[in-house]
Amino acid sequence: MRLATIVRDGHPSVALVRDRGVLPLQMGEEWAASMRGIAARGAPARESIADWAAQQPASADLPLSEVALGPVVPDPGAIFTIGLNYAAPGDDPRERPERPLVFGKLPSSVCGDGAVVSWDRGLTDNVDGESELGVVIGPPAWQVEPDAAMDHVFGYTCINDFGSRDPWFDGDQWLLGKSFAGFCPVGPWIVTPDELGDPGNLRLGATINGIPIQDGRTSQMRYSIGEIISFLSRHVVLRPGDLIATGTPVRLDGRIGPERRLQPGDVMTVWVEGIGELTTSIG
Repeated sequence: MRLATIVRDGHPSVALVRDRGVLPLQMGEEWAASMRGIAARGAPARESIADWAAQQPASADLPLSEVALGPVVPDPGAIFTIGLNYAAPGDDPRERPERPLVFGKLPSSVCGDGAVVSWDRGLTDNVDGESELGVVIGPPAWQVEPDAAMDHVFGYTCINDFGSRDPWFDGDQWLLGKSFAGFCPVGPWIVTPDELGDPGNLRLGATINGIPIQDGRTSQMRYSIGEIISFLSRHVVLRPGDLIATGTPVRLDGRIGPERRLQPGDVMTVWVEGIGELTTSIG
């Protein structure tokens, strides 16, 4: 199942993504009005949505080209980002830090597929993005073991982890440097675990203006999704709709190179196998 947040007349709502378009959820269920409400119910919500959708005519679908896609979770309670979680090509993923490196982004930084992102270049002109497999939490997780952690995943999405590389932002002000408005594009939709399958060996990457800048696999993660959720849940309560950006592959030595920063007019696309593409324009 694929679920998106669509925006019509300035109002976000949840829709089921189908082959012929998107079907806005109008089920009469209070929990179906928000992605966090659906995530909280987990698998039973998926079953209810599937049963309801099977009864809806094709004419109820809206063409995907005629709707705007908002951030899949417009109001996440928390966004956790994991640093240094990918081994470089040729390195052993088992050689890893003693614990996951955890920092975060403010929920106000989220934006959707197709957004135009700009920022005060008087503060920083040294910004780049990173392709990450995003995890959307379903039922709350508190002190769960790694082998039970995946029961708390509602679904997966693409996240572009924007951040400033200026020394003071990238040194001692990570939260500010990663939380400008629009610095967390997330989408285009959520793919539930029953459709995606094993998230542990997906290809993912990114392009700027069509030129590849990242290309890796989630099998290069030093800490698995289950280990990350378990580690976080030992310290904090993970709640429905919380987002986890699970890390990013190394930057390619290619036509653009690792030091190329985002510039006005750039179009950056991150993609994850089995999920899709998330595109952001730089204003």
